[in-house]
Amino acid sequence: MRSEFANDLVRLVPRLRRFALGLCGNSADADDLVQAGCERALANADAFAEGSRLDSWMYRIVQNLWLDSRRRLKVRGTPVDPADAGLDDSGIGAREAEGRMLLSQVFGEMDRLPEGQRVVLTLVAVEGLSYRKVAEVLDIPIGTVTSRLVRAREALSATLAPKGGRQ
Repeated sequence: MRSEFANDLVRLVPRLRRFALGLCGNSADADDLVQAGCERALANADAFAEGSRLDSWMYRIVQNLWLDSRRRLKVRGTPVDPADAGLDDSGIGAREAEGRMLLSQVFGEMDRLPEGQRVVLTLVAVEGLSYRKVAEVLDIPIGTVTSRLVRAREALSATLAPKGGRQ
């Protein structure tokens, strides 16, 4: 394995973590997902085509691992960690607790989106990728990216907007 590949992979970890956090909804699972993705990349470094984009390759690996875990959850059910079940504001105050509840609600609503919409929304809104880059990463037309993003935003807006208020 060439050291340049390993160094590029290390520099990519923060972006992969943001992407994984958007997919998983919590930092513990996101960290596990990134670790598994890096392990898979390192084990298959010879399969990486020289001159290809490492970030696209890694996004695909992380996405595939996440999809595999989602399929396993459908069979086994969602595990519940009692420590994560309640909200603990750590003494910081009501504002932080309210922010956590809203974030939890957003991740819950994102979890209800179809997988394609959720992945596109995460890459654009969390990772900050352009529509064109998302189309390249996912190997789909840019029009598909746009339509999935519009549908995802509309679905979130409809469920998260205050009742009777402005969106």
